[in-house]
Amino acid sequence: MRDFLAAVRDHVVLFDGSMGATLEQFDLTQEDYGGLEGKCHEALNLHRPDVIENLHASMIEAGAEVVETNTFQASRLKLGEWGLADHTLEINQRAAEIARKAVGEDRFVAGSIGPTGQLPASDDPTLGNITFRELVDVFTEQAQGLVRGGCDLLIIETAQDILEVKAAIFGAREAFKLEGRKLPIQVSVSLLPQGGKMLLGTDINAVLTTLEALKVDVIGLNCSTGPADMRDAIRFLGEHAPMPVHCIPNAGIPRQGPNGETIFPEGPEQVANVLGEFVDEYGVSIVGGCCGTTVEHIAAIAERIKGRVPKPRPKPRPPHVSSMIAATPLVQEPAPTLVGERVNSQGSRKAKELLLAEDYDGIVAVAEDQVEGGAHVLDICVALTERTDEAEQMRQVVKKISLSQPAPLQIDSTEPEVIRTALEQCPGRAIVNSVNLEAGPDKLNQVVPLVIEHGAALIALTIDEQGMAKTADRKVEIAKRIKQLACDEHGLDPELLIFDCLTFTLTTGDEEWKSSAIETIEGIRRIKAELPGVKTSLGVSNVSFGVSPAARAVLNSVFLHHCVEAGLDLAMVNPNHITPYPEIPDDERELADDLVFNRRPDALERFIAHFESKGEEAAEEAADPTAGMEPEEALHWHILRRKKDGVEEQIDRAVEKIGAVNTLNDVLLPAMKEVGDKFGAGELILPFVLQSAEVMKRAVARLENYLDRIEGYTKGTVVLATVFGDVHDIGKSLVNTILTNNGYNVVDLGKQVPVQEIVEAAKKHDATAIGLSALLVSTSKQMPLAVQELHREGLQFPVLIGGAAINRNFGFRTLYVNGLEDDTVYEPGVFYCKDAFEGLAVMDQLVDEGARKELLAKVRSEAEAFRAKGDETEELDTSDASVRSPVDNDVEVPEPPFWGVREIEVDLDEVYPHLDTHVLFKLHWGGKGVKGQAWKELLENDFRPRLERMWREQDYLRPRALLGYFPCYSEGNEIVVLDPEDRETVLERFVCPRQPKGDRICLADFFRPKGHPAGLDVVALQAVTVGPEATERIKQLEDEGEFSEQLFVHGLSVQTAEALAEWLHWRVRNDLGIPLGQGRRYSWGYPAVPDQAEHVKVDKLLDLSRIGVELSGGYAPEPEQTTLAIVAHHPQAIYFGTTQGRLRPADKTPPDDLIKGSSRDPSLFGSPEELESDPAEQPGVEVGTEA
Repeated sequence: MRDFLAAVRDHVVLFDGSMGATLEQFDLTQEDYGGLEGKCHEALNLHRPDVIENLHASMIEAGAEVVETNTFQASRLKLGEWGLADHTLEINQRAAEIARKAVGEDRFVAGSIGPTGQLPASDDPTLGNITFRELVDVFTEQAQGLVRGGCDLLIIETAQDILEVKAAIFGAREAFKLEGRKLPIQVSVSLLPQGGKMLLGTDINAVLTTLEALKVDVIGLNCSTGPADMRDAIRFLGEHAPMPVHCIPNAGIPRQGPNGETIFPEGPEQVANVLGEFVDEYGVSIVGGCCGTTVEHIAAIAERIKGRVPKPRPKPRPPHVSSMIAATPLVQEPAPTLVGERVNSQGSRKAKELLLAEDYDGIVAVAEDQVEGGAHVLDICVALTERTDEAEQMRQVVKKISLSQPAPLQIDSTEPEVIRTALEQCPGRAIVNSVNLEAGPDKLNQVVPLVIEHGAALIALTIDEQGMAKTADRKVEIAKRIKQLACDEHGLDPELLIFDCLTFTLTTGDEEWKSSAIETIEGIRRIKAELPGVKTSLGVSNVSFGVSPAARAVLNSVFLHHCVEAGLDLAMVNPNHITPYPEIPDDERELADDLVFNRRPDALERFIAHFESKGEEAAEEAADPTAGMEPEEALHWHILRRKKDGVEEQIDRAVEKIGAVNTLNDVLLPAMKEVGDKFGAGELILPFVLQSAEVMKRAVARLENYLDRIEGYTKGTVVLATVFGDVHDIGKSLVNTILTNNGYNVVDLGKQVPVQEIVEAAKKHDATAIGLSALLVSTSKQMPLAVQELHREGLQFPVLIGGAAINRNFGFRTLYVNGLEDDTVYEPGVFYCKDAFEGLAVMDQLVDEGARKELLAKVRSEAEAFRAKGDETEELDTSDASVRSPVDNDVEVPEPPFWGVREIEVDLDEVYPHLDTHVLFKLHWGGKGVKGQAWKELLENDFRPRLERMWREQDYLRPRALLGYFPCYSEGNEIVVLDPEDRETVLERFVCPRQPKGDRICLADFFRPKGHPAGLDVVALQAVTVGPEATERIKQLEDEGEFSEQLFVHGLSVQTAEALAEWLHWRVRNDLGIPLGQGRRYSWGYPAVPDQAEHVKVDKLLDLSRIGVELSGGYAPEPEQTTLAIVAHHPQAIYFGTTQGRLRPADKTPPDDLIKGSSRDPSLFGSPEELESDPAEQPGVEVGTEA
């Protein structure tokens, strides 16, 4: 007995090539088509079966294992265009029989079902004017013929409307019932060449979510484009689809020839090679050809995939829901999933009025406002006592909203027929709201099979024949009964069952309801604990009916917070009206908590009295919290609270009252100093400091209107520069921001600035001091050179130095211009500053004569003590090539998938799990030092949603990647890279330092030595960049005074470059077939390979210009967010420096620190506690490589 799915699990299965396009090339007559005018290929099943049979046989001979029936346009609707509608069953059955005769009993026949030409999800008056049920009947008839004719599977292909696909699946399953035979269903969608979406905008995530919900057996793509244009979607399916994945492309995107003929540009080898890559890299287990693919194409594909065994499919993702446009997890991380509640005739007066007026565009506008406000899902309720056409109006609303809104839908009705109508119009995977047991299980028994058939999720209210469950015990009791009915008896997946634990109003004063919130919160906690897998939901706003809008907003927000802590998964709310718990004023939060937890008998009275007492005054205060303040106090409030709006008016008032200079010196600068003090005390994180700086910049811009020469009021002039060879700019930019907004005039020379240019700028601007920044060990050597040049010229500029590569001892060494053996110091002083605020503190002392003398004396004293103790830094010889560390030379060398250099296509969604959120949040975004509850709130209320928003909305990350595999060997301290063509010609030699002590490790040791009897080794070189647009965006934000956003964008772009490197290294390990934790990646400028001049050799090997990267005069790659690395596959490879790192046996060498799959992976997001500890401060160590 043939078993298609068993074959797919066993080996890669090959479908046939083009049917229709091939038939177009045959010299067939009108008589062959049964006298029809035109080419109805399906008519050949009746009149020239031999032609079809021979075509099938030629495909089998070329190596195909599956042929598709000649029925692509054999639905009643398409055949009706030729007058053949009444022959639908006959043509489909005959086609299956012809195919079976051609292929015999050992090959498979797939019944082809193409689109009908209708677009049921669209609002086109012609193409959209067909119901779901009408389409189901059309597809049932066609599928019946194919099943009856002996097909082994059905393939629904070239699909352009996901709702039509759904109808075809329903029709196929109806045919299975009628024929008493069930076949696998394979679904193949077509994506447009530009944008990679279906015709009506459905993305591949929504496709997978919808079809997984409908339990199809195989999923994939066909037609429209060649295989290369399908790569992103195939990669996504390869990574996420739990069922087998197929790819059946055209021979390229068709073009028109000189005589009007259709030309398919991609030859057999081109198509075969890409499909082979899909099999090897993404686990595709079914391949074939669509339009333009010939027997030659099929033969080439057969050769390319010969002997390939499919990779195991991944486990299903957590449940998602989908619209026609997009998909989203049913349960968001962090919870809850926000369900917009305003498209609801029962809860919104505006929605009711729009529905009564049949203003569906107005309804769409309400839905759009909910989505823009943050709703993940839209609840749709259209029930009206004034109308009797709820089902039809539900159909209209679902259709309209589906066409434009990306949020999945929640169908809100208790009537089975209304639910059925909505599900049959909904293109994606919906949630049904709801069932209950108020009148017994009859309605539930009608609705649950509908929900299962459509793959939907289901909300069940904890209500039974006794009424609404008021206590936690009753809520759990009813939930268990419903779960037994829905899941155990009907077969609903518990992961899709959502319990509404009921929200009762706390604001009536009724004694019966005073503890209702406690019972609901406990009910949520217990249902999640006692019924594993199920979800919970609430209509939150019920809790606050009857009080003022301000009071409702607070009570809803507080109640929601406690429900989420108990395990709430979904919440019906107006997302625009929810305030994060920590942002609610302490007194109002306490009042609401008293009410929610029934902590005192007068809780309601106190709560209502508080908001009533505010009255109009509260509204005015909300509109302008500075009302009634003097301008000095108001400006202080604006800067400390980071509020830009209205600051200009307060500047005007302050100048009028105390004058411009006093406003600057006595109000603005002290306010910024307080911000700095709070940062130093750990009360503020860096992004908040920068937001205060943005307010300060706006205030100073207004103040300049009142000052004749703002420079006349500066505290001093600082020349800032990132040293030559270093392209890392953000640290210096932060110093610029802090100094500028604290009264200093800053001359920012940018990055990669030569020593002489720094010196000349200081002289030109008569600088009060010079500030130098460097990230890398190698580039930090420019700092002593600058100090030496200043000393040589006898200049008197104090020098402030900082950056990740240096520390305070480095500053002491730099102070001694001729080295520690000589007494000569740089008289104006060298001052190490660990951050921007220490830089500000140093400057404030330097501009005060008395404080300056004290500071200089203190630094000199500390430097002398350091010198007397002796510099722990020892100049060691790292060039000894006469020794070799005890690295095992006889490990197996893996074979790369290609030799030479390729640009690797980058999918940012693939990169995302490799993004180190620990480093991003703690180091780049300023969360270092934040602990406990403050850290948890910062993560959940700011950093995580900010990252998700930025990742979703950014348009400035343009990732490119180069990967090269080269044969190589080691010789002494050098890695010798050979030409892959002849494996003899030396292309480059990478020179690596050797540890002078200990195990004497050198990077070259991890590669086989020259002349090894087993042959050569392999080295991988990689280059990644996020492109210049990120740097341009960062500069634009700085120019616009958006300092905090500049910090966030810079941090994300830098860490994305690191994630790119990590992702590409992950790929290298997969390419080489080694464990994911084996081997290491080394970047130049860090301890194992410190010399950035080696980048020139990388450039010669990879040709960095291919991805828009070039080297600066100091050998740094540009754009800034670019990483170059060399990869060693050796199982003993570790990160090491000249004095650190010891070898271990291969089986004792710890695996590399991977981001993907860890608590730092943003696609998983570990608990706040896992991410709480601050990253170790290791100057000069690149996170993600030389850790």
